[in-house]
Amino acid sequence: MHTELISTRPKFGTAEGVTLVETIIAVAIAAMVIGGLITGFVQSARQAESSAYIFAAQAQASQGLEQVRAANWDPTVSTGAVDQVVSASFPAVVQRLDVPGSGPRPIYATNITTISTVSTNPLLKMIRVDCLWTYLNGQLYTNSMFTYRAPDQ
Repeated sequence: MHTELISTRPKFGTAEGVTLVETIIAVAIAAMVIGGLITGFVQSARQAESSAYIFAAQAQASQGLEQVRAANWDPTVSTGAVDQVVSASFPAVVQRLDVPGSGPRPIYATNITTISTVSTNPLLKMIRVDCLWTYLNGQLYTNSMFTYRAPDQ
């Protein structure tokens, strides 16, 4: 009877495993993937914050436009001509942009209303509201809205 002992120890040079170079390459690849994910998340958060401020400025410009549209303009002689739709009735207004969670970094915007007569027959005025604001990077932005208005009927 011939019995052969089977050794559980690997012979020299036939051991399987991961070398140091393979480990370093795997860690480098994992670091690049994780770095890319973090960069994407940070960029997405910045874009979302920027969009929130742009939307708030547009809402503030819309608010200024609605105030002008609500003003009385009745040129008929029988009621006594009334014209509140003039630029002097709407001075520049500085307000904080309404952005939830802006916390310690409030951003203020200025609404500037410009009203010009487009036609005298028929009566028609153009109303333009510019909302000027500076973002965190110091760059000046402008959100503008305009519409046309005829006298009250």
